Amino acid sequence: MEAFLVVTPGPYTTVQDEGRFGFQDMGVPISGALDAFSLKAANLLVGNAPGAAGLECTILGPRLRVLGVFDIALCGAEMDFSVNGKPAPQWETVRVREGDTVNIGQAKSGCRGYLAVSGGIHVPVVMGSRSTYVGGALGGYRGRILKEGDILKRDPQPPVKRRLTLPGRWIPRHPCEIVLSVIPGPQDDFFDEALTVLFESSYMVTPKADRMGYRLQGPPLLIKEGMPPSIISEPTMPGGIQIPADRQPIILLVEQTVGGYAKIGTVITTDLGKVAQATPGDTFRFKRIGLEEAHGRYKDHVARMRDIAAHLAARQGPGAFGRTSVERR
Repeated sequence: MEAFLVVTPGPYTTVQDEGRFGFQDMGVPISGALDAFSLKAANLLVGNAPGAAGLECTILGPRLRVLGVFDIALCGAEMDFSVNGKPAPQWETVRVREGDTVNIGQAKSGCRGYLAVSGGIHVPVVMGSRSTYVGGALGGYRGRILKEGDILKRDPQPPVKRRLTLPGRWIPRHPCEIVLSVIPGPQDDFFDEALTVLFESSYMVTPKADRMGYRLQGPPLLIKEGMPPSIISEPTMPGGIQIPADRQPIILLVEQTVGGYAKIGTVITTDLGKVAQATPGDTFRFKRIGLEEAHGRYKDHVARMRDIAAHLAARQGPGAFGRTSVERR
């Protein structure tokens, strides 16, 4: 079923889902939404499974012409969001109709917005995922970012019975000063004083920040004397804090498969969405935690997603979809 005509695509809008797992040994990265929570929340607000494919919009989103009647939801960064020129709410179900124009403008807070649509964006499943890996021209919409004139389709699904809103207690904020929880390693034995420097300093996000990783600027992190300047290349995972030759940290993200530099620490999974929403000029501080606490944080995250799904499901029932502030006159 046709969903949207892309009028203007935004600078970097791609189709993403939960990611592509099991192919890193073939040089194929995970890809997927950088802020997984926001995509899952948007999907639940339109009645989808959490892992359905949606649009990831970076800094500035697309202008889309609606080609049917269905629901959408925008979560993630706070962005200028409107339907037919009228402001639309984020973190809430919005009903759109054929001929409507959806506009996702500049991010006011945060970096990436996630647009879900009833049924999910329909593109071919490649290696178990609909996610786009632009560097390999793989998956998503023809393996690339969206362009003017593209026609996006969706899988069949009726609109939700009632408008859904995510309660404020579950909506993350996007401050300019961000604390990230980090587990030392896997090559923390390459460092001594640098570990103290890492956990006592602030690091600024540079303009070299994308889906492969975020390059930071701050006090240099020196490898201890007698250690080699690099390691034998090994598989990497999202969150690894790699220390290259310039001694400035790089937080690796979802489009990296191997690396040959020592990793002083690893940002925990549940904090990766904070990295995804940071923009150049924002600052990170790192907090040291242990593996047991990291596991607890992940269990809390899973429980929170379960609570959100149960809360939204309980809101559904017989009755018409409520009017919204963007319903056409």
